[in-house]
Amino acid sequence: MHGLINRSIECFVRDIYGLDQWQQIAAASEIGFDSFEPLLVYEDELTARVLDAAALNLGKPVEIILEDLGTYLVSHPNVQSLSRLLRFGGETFTDFLHSLADIQDRARMAVPELEMPMLSLRSHIYGNFTLYCSDGYPGIGHVLVGMLRAMADEYGALVLLEHLGGKSEVEAISVQVMETRFSEGSIFKLGRADA
Repeated sequence: MHGLINRSIECFVRDIYGLDQWQQIAAASEIGFDSFEPLLVYEDELTARVLDAAALNLGKPVEIILEDLGTYLVSHPNVQSLSRLLRFGGETFTDFLHSLADIQDRARMAVPELEMPMLSLRSHIYGNFTLYCSDGYPGIGHVLVGMLRAMADEYGALVLLEHLGGKSEVEAISVQVMETRFSEGSIFKLGRADA
């Protein structure tokens, strides 16, 4: 597992639950250090141990932790650059959904060695979609649900999301866009406000 992913889990726990909680999880998972190095690659089993320890310490299923991680990656002030990158996907949430097939290529431009899942979107009638995620890390679909929920808020869209499970290393997410302009959404400018 790429260190950037492990570091994201670490930062999520530290920012949301505190440093003490992270230290307890790191000790319980027996990783042997206090912090992940974002540029290294770690054994997948190590990440699984960290997630299992987090589930035990936080009293939440791993799937919920992964979904909360996805929301954190898009909405927390410490990681706003990801939401800015994702907002380039289009003017509306529906435009954004259609742009997800290109996310693998966009991520490679930023971090060439990061393995990203392959995403494909199937359109149904009346604003219903199924997002398929393949060649990803176990549980990545739950992270995507959290990210999609946060991005819907960014766009001001009313969206119903459901993780449909997975078969043969493919996870599916049901996306129902109820209303594209449900609320104001976040203001997005091409340049940073503090620049």
